[in-house]
Amino acid sequence: MRILGVNAVFHDPAAALVVDGEIVAAAEEERFSRRKHGKRPVPFSAWEQPAEAAAWCLAEAGISAQDLDAVGYSYDPALVEPGLAGHDGKNECLRTDFARRAPAFLKAALPGLDPATVRFVRHHVAHAASAALAAPFDDCAVLVADGRGESTSYLAGEYRDGKFEELAEQRLPHSLGLMYEDLTEHLGFARSSDEYKVMALASYGKPRFLDRIAESVHTNGLGFRTDEIDWASFAPAVEPGQEPGQVHADLTASVQRCLEDVLLELAAKIHEHTGHTDLAMAGGIALNCVANTRLHAEGPFDRIWVQPAAGDAGTALGAALQLAADFGERGRPMTGADLGRGWTDDQLENALKTANVRYERPDDVAEAVAEALAEDRIVAWFQGRSEFGPRALGHRSLLAHPGHEANLERLNDVKGREQFRPVAPMVLAERAGEIFSRGPLPSPYMLFVHDVAPKWRDRIPAVTHVDGTARVQTVDPGEEPLVARMLGAFERRTGVPAVVNTSLNTAGRPMVDSPRDALECFGSAPIDLLALGPFVVRRP
Repeated sequence: MRILGVNAVFHDPAAALVVDGEIVAAAEEERFSRRKHGKRPVPFSAWEQPAEAAAWCLAEAGISAQDLDAVGYSYDPALVEPGLAGHDGKNECLRTDFARRAPAFLKAALPGLDPATVRFVRHHVAHAASAALAAPFDDCAVLVADGRGESTSYLAGEYRDGKFEELAEQRLPHSLGLMYEDLTEHLGFARSSDEYKVMALASYGKPRFLDRIAESVHTNGLGFRTDEIDWASFAPAVEPGQEPGQVHADLTASVQRCLEDVLLELAAKIHEHTGHTDLAMAGGIALNCVANTRLHAEGPFDRIWVQPAAGDAGTALGAALQLAADFGERGRPMTGADLGRGWTDDQLENALKTANVRYERPDDVAEAVAEALAEDRIVAWFQGRSEFGPRALGHRSLLAHPGHEANLERLNDVKGREQFRPVAPMVLAERAGEIFSRGPLPSPYMLFVHDVAPKWRDRIPAVTHVDGTARVQTVDPGEEPLVARMLGAFERRTGVPAVVNTSLNTAGRPMVDSPRDALECFGSAPIDLLALGPFVVRRP
């Protein structure tokens, strides 16, 4: 069957296509529209559909909208409880109405689509399916936590033989995600967007407010409570133009630790009730790689798999996989996040000619890039199909030498980011165990943090965070031969089997997706070399 999945109701609109149980394509609308997160998560934007992403998914498979057997929409308006605390007040009815009209909106966006093929999939079930039905194992427990779905913020259960069985849910207003969003806004960041900045800032603080926070945020049986918190009683709100101070870092560290404690307790209860040794996770909270590592290191599960597109974009994939399972088609495990657009060498060369820039085609682009990195150049790396999800995983990346501490500040300047933000290492899988511990290895999706071995911290200071950890991406030569070859060539020159890997974009812009995006980013930022497929463009 040919099933399209769509996420549109909150933020990060996206589309994914599953054909006969196989994931064919998945992409976020922001990569086409060049609007960060696609849109703001307000009721007035709920009518917008990922039209370009969906059209591309269909084109990638060589089918049209009328060829689809079903469309999964990752939100069920029938499950919304009007007036429930945690909703968007008086305007929630608008979001619900727009969601109810989604079949008509999708028909307008995708000419030829039969609106009768559109099926509503419960938001958190779509999250759960995106993880459990794409995981590298079969039957498993599942934990979903985010800001909110229709009227809930958390779902626990298990998949057996492709069928989901619910264990528990948490009704609004109690929400770990909304609590974290409230703190994000109090710190002067954009809610439903900058929560990862809060996680980074937490490493600079001490959890001295933990006991007080835990009075308001704690487990409650198989669920939890998140009572309203007066953030100003801990630290004043950060005004525009200000930077967070030490008291804000301490508050953030306290909330982060409390979140981790709650997740550990929930995981223990899920394990107790299901008996599974494997756990699949999704939802925005699952992008908290610090919490994921504590779950791995201290929790009851042998293996934890986190959906690489764990946020709302991933519900497009989950909606399609869930419908496929409902129709009796078991999805195949996700083998990589490179599910987006790609270009042939001829198309890339035509883009370079159109841009009228000087370029060359070295004998081996991996060797050319390794040489530039060894000479402490910053490299824009554009290879293969783009990633689905928020992490750059060696397809749309900025690369640098991890052995120079100044490269952290240098990259944050290139990207226009806050200086407390870390950058991550990309490392050969066979060498990762020598350098990194505590988190799971291999770790191909950059969704866990690892402790950096003391003898390596001075050797890779650019990727060692203030707390001695790093958010690692391991590279398997069998899955990513070009990236592995580049890492091997860099190690031959420097003795270091890792490079800095951060997303190829600048502040406020989506990750680079097309050759034009790459050339625009290269032209506007102090990047030394652009590796566009087999071609190289050097800054004079």
